[in-house]
Amino acid sequence: MARVQVLLIRHALPLRSEVGEGSDPELAEAGRDQARRLPDALARFAVSRLVSSPQRRARQTAEPVAAALGLPVDIDDRMAEYDRGMSHYVPLEEVRAERPGDWARMAQGQLPDTVDADAFADRVRSALRDIVAAAHHRDTVAVFSHGGVINVVLHELLGTAKPLSFPIDYASVTHLRHSRTGSFTVAGVNGIEHVWDLLPRNRAATDG
Repeated sequence: MARVQVLLIRHALPLRSEVGEGSDPELAEAGRDQARRLPDALARFAVSRLVSSPQRRARQTAEPVAAALGLPVDIDDRMAEYDRGMSHYVPLEEVRAERPGDWARMAQGQLPDTVDADAFADRVRSALRDIVAAAHHRDTVAVFSHGGVINVVLHELLGTAKPLSFPIDYASVTHLRHSRTGSFTVAGVNGIEHVWDLLPRNRAATDG
């Protein structure tokens, strides 16, 4: 039986930022629409704690859930994305045209070559371990984070060949169960039923 459930929620669609503006943009209006779908999407879970990456796109994604549940959002710096501290932020949909080298590495399941993959994985692993250790029996913790973070968790739990093996969509929910024996089970990956129509690729197809 699961002792603790962890819901890993990727941030909603952010704005882009230009060189010199940093890699911490706010949500786009479409992203705010996605985030507003999350309270209903999570209603079937008895969420008892909210944790977020310190980056704005994750914190703002958590806000509608926090308001609906009346819970505070605890910030854990270790759940930040690997791009934290970079000079700008380009949404993934635009990386292919603007940064073909990074896109090629990600398409092959690898982190950008500027990222210390081991250090990144170590801090994410540490954060997840502490989140579970702080939870009470049968708690459900919603963690608002990033595609790279969620992929690294799945890479470790499922033993995938590459660190970026899963397409993790905006405002998606990946569901983990942690047992009394200390092991994790992946109960669901990239749940997007609640935002399918709001994802960029689907909006483009509908608009076209």
